[in-house]
Amino acid sequence: MGMEQLQNSLAGKVAVVTGASAGVGWHTAKLFAQQGAKVVVTARREERLKKLVAEIEAAGGEAAGFAGDASEEATALACVALALKRFGRLDILINNAGQGNYSSLMDTSVSRYDELMNSNMRSTFVFSRAAAPHLMAQRSGTIVIVSSVAGLNGFPNETVYCASKFAQIGFGQALDAELRGHGVQVTVMCPGGIRTEFALGRGRTEESIAAAHWMEPEEFAGSLLYTCLQPAHMRVVQMTVRHLGVQGK
Repeated sequence: MGMEQLQNSLAGKVAVVTGASAGVGWHTAKLFAQQGAKVVVTARREERLKKLVAEIEAAGGEAAGFAGDASEEATALACVALALKRFGRLDILINNAGQGNYSSLMDTSVSRYDELMNSNMRSTFVFSRAAAPHLMAQRSGTIVIVSSVAGLNGFPNETVYCASKFAQIGFGQALDAELRGHGVQVTVMCPGGIRTEFALGRGRTEESIAAAHWMEPEEFAGSLLYTCLQPAHMRVVQMTVRHLGVQGK
């Protein structure tokens, strides 16, 4: 189904998108707004958020931004409160914030471990915990957790990254079991490589990203949109999305 056939498919919905200052979060926020959703975007880079909100509004959409660390409970509570105050409801949470780290166990410091687990798993926890009561009360809504294929299989030199992504999958599976009786859909997404600045300087280089057969962030944003378009009595429990690995595709 092409995007032209999905015109205003999210009309009346309100979405919170974390990690929205670049890459997947940026393109997801823009796509959701194009499809009629009102979006609250959050990340640490305030100037990038202002630019994103301006672009969405210039295209006729509605958006609000909140700059903060996604791993902090105060940021999660503030974003949910902003959605409710500005747009009157909350329907979709996209847990996209995260970091990558591609280094051996011995080259990964304890502080880097804490940073990675906080960015990937703690952010998922605090935002889901902040959003869930509102979705449960209205007996509808979708929580999407962006994990990784690194949450399905362990890879060398990705010990802590894999640990954080495995944790997201376990959290998502348990949350699905906990919330589906309340009419809330929970989805865990496991993408392969995506061509973004993610992990740049932490094991990835601009050259390696350019040479890889990876998805574009706007392509994966389309997969996130799909998960949010399921009928109220259905949900995508878990989805793996990967590039074909063919040059030019």
